[in-house]
Amino acid sequence: MPIPWKKWAIQYLVMAIVFFALFAGVQYLKGRGLEYSVEFGILWALITSTIFLATRAYYFKKNIACQVCNDLPAEEES
Repeated sequence: MPIPWKKWAIQYLVMAIVFFALFAGVQYLKGRGLEYSVEFGILWALITSTIFLATRAYYFKKNIACQVCNDLPAEEES
């Protein structure tokens, strides 16, 4: 089964945008400056999204089924 890079890339971008908004928004609401909040949001959004993508690739390579990921074909029960 080929690696679903396109699916993962879309998920990575969506997750990075959501995490950026979350992290930057929290920092801004805590009273930090806008520039700091944006830098913080970008940095941590990229870090967390990269960890997520690396985990997905590892699980796919090791053929570990993930109900949330749904990347592997379902095994038939006998």
